[in-house]
Order: sequence, then structure tokens, then C-alpha cells
Amino acid sequence: MRVHHLNAATMCPRGAALITGKGGLLERATMVCHILAIETAEGLVLVDTGLGTGDIARPSRLGLTFTGVLAPRLDPAETALAQVKALGFSAEDVRHIVLTHLDLDHAGGLGDFPKARVHVHAREHEAAMARRDMMARSRYIPGQWAHGPSWQLYDATGEDWFGFAGVRALFAAEGDVLLIPLHGHTRGHCGVAVRDGDGWMLHAGDAYFHTHSLDAEPTTPLGIRLFQQLTDTIGAERRRNQERLRQLRQSRGREVRIFCAHDPSEFDACCARRPL
Repeated sequence: MRVHHLNAATMCPRGAALITGKGGLLERATMVCHILAIETAEGLVLVDTGLGTGDIARPSRLGLTFTGVLAPRLDPAETALAQVKALGFSAEDVRHIVLTHLDLDHAGGLGDFPKARVHVHAREHEAAMARRDMMARSRYIPGQWAHGPSWQLYDATGEDWFGFAGVRALFAAEGDVLLIPLHGHTRGHCGVAVRDGDGWMLHAGDAYFHTHSLDAEPTTPLGIRLFQQLTDTIGAERRRNQERLRQLRQSRGREVRIFCAHDPSEFDACCARRPL
């Protein structure tokens, strides 16, 4: 398989000192929406979609908090659709979309690929459809899946993978793409593991936000720690899974290349194939 690392939305919140540990309090930081486009025998597979053309056409659906605080650039060239086309594919070539979760900055491009089958954990799908509280109503945007996707849902059953339970192989019998439960940030949040010629890569979604969160002695900037706490659905579960990811990076980092959705240094390293 050939894997392309894409940034499907640049966000520029103020408070660089609190978010990156560098710069001033009023200086803007840079965050990415790191997604994958994978060329497989099953067709093109996306892992997350970032923001889509519908979000750019109508930013109001993202909400004032998201647009005001995170300040996305809303660049049409950064949409997954535009980048898929730049790679020489069409929207119809995207056969599968695997979501770490259904937060608005991960599911925004679903409507750009209406024929794709959408793979997501059943717990996450239920939470997004129900939108039972204020946090859920702000993070899950029904307009992003108003086209009626073909959903493929996964329950808690599955196999073990490097100590993680309930892991499911997706669409390929040889198990080259796996859904890894990493609940906590949202109720059904997952990571997505992909096997390529160099071993495994694990897209950990929003299980953490800053690369140094997985250091043996974590040094996560204050702003990131606060943001994690504010957006956690089940904080204890998120912290437990983050610790398991930390242990995996420390013990098996050469076999499993772990990166999150929003850290720009990890995105740059993946694009350049540098060590994380």
C-alpha cells in the first residue's frame, strides 16, 4: 500500500506559548488536521477527512467557538477532496473512510465522498447521532453527514494488538488496516493502524495533541492539557489510553510509528519520513 500524509485543515489559535511552549501569549500557533490517503487493492481509503467543502462554503455550521478560538484558515486547497484530486484521483475513487471519531474537524469532508463506506466505532456513532448534551451538540455537526453515508459500525469485540483489546481488521482480509479502540476523548474514539513496508503506523487521532505527551517524562504545554480536559468525554479512560500509547512508543517505537491528528511537527516528520 502507498500512504499519503495530508493536512486537511490548518488552524491558527492564539496563545502559542500555551499551545506549543514557544512564542508569545498573543502569537498564533499552528495546528494541522493530519489525515491519510491510502492506495489499496480495495480502492482509495481515507483516515479522517478534516474540514470539507461544505464547512468552507458555510463556516457558520462549525460554530462561533470553533471558528473564533481555533481560527481555521478555511482554504479550499486543503480539503481532502482537493488533495485527492491533486493526487490524480476522483471523489468516486474513495471507497472507504475510516474515522477516528466524528468531531467536526475530523468528519467535515464526509459529504465530499458520498459513495464511500464510512467505518466508525458503534459507540461513537451512537453518541454523534444522539447529541445528548451541550458538548455533544457543539462537536457533532449533523450537516456533515446529511447526505446519508453508508455506515459500517464496529462493536467492542475483536483481537489483541500490541496489548490493545477489541481491535478490528477493516475490509482487507490480511489485516493491513485496523481500528484500535482508544476511547476517552469521545465515547467511541479510536486509533487507526496501517501496515506498510516499514512496519506499522498508528494514527492516534485526538488521544493526545502534542508529541511530547508521549515522552517517557511528558512535557505537555499547559494550554494543551487544559484543552484535553475540556474536550474529554471520559477523562480517566483517555488518560489511561494515553499512558498505553506512551508505553508503546517507548517500548516498540521502531515497530509502531505513532502520531496524532493535530501536532504539526509529527505531520512534518511523517511527510519527510523522519523519526518521531
